[in-house]
Amino acid sequence: MQTFVTHLECSLTGERYPADRVHGLSASGKPLLVRYDLDAMAEVLEREEVSRREGGFWRYREFLPVRFDANVVALGEVTTPLIRLPSFEENDELWVKDEGRLPTGSFKARGLALAVAMARELGLKHLAMPTNGNAGAALAAYAAKAGLRATVLCPADTPEINIRETSELGARVFRVNGLINDCGRIVGERAQDQGWFDLSTLKEPYRIEGKKTMGLELAQQFDWQLPDAIFYPTGGGTGLIGMWKAFAELEALGWIDSRRPKMFAVQAEGCAPIVRAFAAGKEFAEPWQDAQTMAAGIRVPAAVGDFLILRAVRESGGAALAVSDEDIIAARSQVASVEGTLLCPEGAATFVAWRQAKAAGLLDEGSRSLLFNCATGLKYPLTDHSTMLD
Repeated sequence: MQTFVTHLECSLTGERYPADRVHGLSASGKPLLVRYDLDAMAEVLEREEVSRREGGFWRYREFLPVRFDANVVALGEVTTPLIRLPSFEENDELWVKDEGRLPTGSFKARGLALAVAMARELGLKHLAMPTNGNAGAALAAYAAKAGLRATVLCPADTPEINIRETSELGARVFRVNGLINDCGRIVGERAQDQGWFDLSTLKEPYRIEGKKTMGLELAQQFDWQLPDAIFYPTGGGTGLIGMWKAFAELEALGWIDSRRPKMFAVQAEGCAPIVRAFAAGKEFAEPWQDAQTMAAGIRVPAAVGDFLILRAVRESGGAALAVSDEDIIAARSQVASVEGTLLCPEGAATFVAWRQAKAAGLLDEGSRSLLFNCATGLKYPLTDHSTMLD
């Protein structure tokens, strides 16, 4: 397997770190980003060749840090479909990228597949992480396939199906009477004495490389013409940061031009630290107190990559938007009953935010917008509209 990794660097200071070693955060306490020799890649890799490949995100192997094929961990990944929602269009286009088709039913498969593959390559044996649900299941599945141990800590009110799925896949699961940041604190405090490697969002360098493949994939699906706007459900924000990184790498290769989508970070009104920081013009986001929302995946009071999310949103001319739980519930029912697409709550939040952006004049006439449905809607409680018939 050919990789073009040269080094890692601190996302805040630019300090360089050697590749092929175990790393967590940088010395500044910020995420590390994997860097590649893109000039060398451009000499040997053609866009058309990649377009002809089959399979899921592993088709972009030159863009990924795994050096040896034996360390790849695959569970039948697919290219997730783009689904158009014409019933809601006016003089524009509206698409959904349905990530619920991936192993364990969510986009967390992308990041955890890479993190587990690199853990195997670097000789790690026991991985641990906090989760609001889907990431824990993805870790458990890929760790089981790789023959590694997994420990997962989740808030006690995490959807029951996520907890049981994660446990069934072989991970040791602890319910914590707190939020995901409390779970993360426990992982960080206990990692050394328990022999865990902390796989928390952006606290290791490789989950972002897996999430980066969303940007590579959608660029290919749109024939290397990026959409005008991307609405992304933002908790830790790994995918938004990863896509922004992917677009820069694709431009450096000459595969796309310099135009970028407006990036919209979507949060819930009950947990909106990025929205608050964006509105205040701040570089970093203060932790959100008493976080509450039924969209568990975006109930993240503090994101270690907050400044990277805000940087991408501002550089793109996008915005950070907050939506209500009531609107999320209504949107999920509306899209399902009109278009036959069952969104997860976080995916429904992006639909609400798209409508907000349109009403506020944040989208140009005729814009092509892309919503991310980050997980299958079947993992979440649904309202019973049935009637009993004897």
